[in-house]
Amino acid sequence: MTKSKVYYTPVKSCASQEELAIALKKLISQSKLFSALKPEGKTAVKMHFGEEGNTGFVRPELVRLICDEAKKKSADVFLSDTNALYRGRRTNSQEHLALAKEHGFSKDSVGVEIVIPEDTKKENIEEVRIRQKFIDVARIARVFMQADNIVAISHFKGHIMAGFGGALKNIGMGCAARSGKLAQHSDVSPVVYQAKCSGCGACVKICPAQAIRIENKKSVINGLKCLGCASCIAVCPNAAIDVNWESGGRDLQKKMAEYAYAVLKNKKACIFFNFAVKITKECDCLAKDDPRIAPDLGILASFDPVSVDQASLDLVNNACCRDIFQELHPNRDGSTQLKYANSLGIGSLDYQLIECS
Repeated sequence: MTKSKVYYTPVKSCASQEELAIALKKLISQSKLFSALKPEGKTAVKMHFGEEGNTGFVRPELVRLICDEAKKKSADVFLSDTNALYRGRRTNSQEHLALAKEHGFSKDSVGVEIVIPEDTKKENIEEVRIRQKFIDVARIARVFMQADNIVAISHFKGHIMAGFGGALKNIGMGCAARSGKLAQHSDVSPVVYQAKCSGCGACVKICPAQAIRIENKKSVINGLKCLGCASCIAVCPNAAIDVNWESGGRDLQKKMAEYAYAVLKNKKACIFFNFAVKITKECDCLAKDDPRIAPDLGILASFDPVSVDQASLDLVNNACCRDIFQELHPNRDGSTQLKYANSLGIGSLDYQLIECS
């Protein structure tokens, strides 16, 4: 069986934006991945603009290089993301667009329109029947379903629920409408370990569903109100909140993979960029600036989202001489999403790493 090709340009740790731009140009030129795009197609460039206070997102000047290359091959290119479940600046389109602009993203800076659909409107949601084990009908932002091509720009880093996040999470969770995100987070209502809880109230403040209250100086979660967004897990300073991984947490990764399947299955061309730089314990959704947990490694690209994530994971683990994500998220097994996506036919676990020099 032919291995998927994953192209890679290494960078030194703490590389400057200029050095990253040189590496990205080299990767784009030598991989020739953009030749798959056709002039008549509509291309959605999917990325994460970063929550307020977070600096892990891929910078506009790098995104501009990818958008410019897409424009050479595709007549209609736009940059997009969806709104978040949790409390923050990305819960509605108006605030989300304002935050993206504050982070340097505008039509002038990236060269294309920025589209963040308001998914409280039914006309912005498309239902896609996939008849998979966990998801029968996926609810996805229509802008991604109407696009002929997807170019995913992902920051490869850790994740509180998935162990790590890369191309699969960017597409599976990131293209889902709010109702689709809720479906993926169902069955993962957290529990509070009372002995660890200090009653500080950080979880109460962050909860977007007002599902947490303080009783007898301890947090209590109302499972009927809970969205399963895991914001409380990430913010708890005492690690007093978690989900039962075996009875729900593992399934979130599989649902995420099924959503990725729904988004990608009828696309003409898909290109995936993983930026394995400023690799942090948590994702860019958190409103804080996490420190690095691994050296900067470089930029990877492929037609195969499973292979590009597997290659990114292998590079990180090799650089750290251990599974750093498993160490930091001991109850999470990030390989679940890769193995399940492979079983769905989304991509291959076997890859050939081609270094662009």
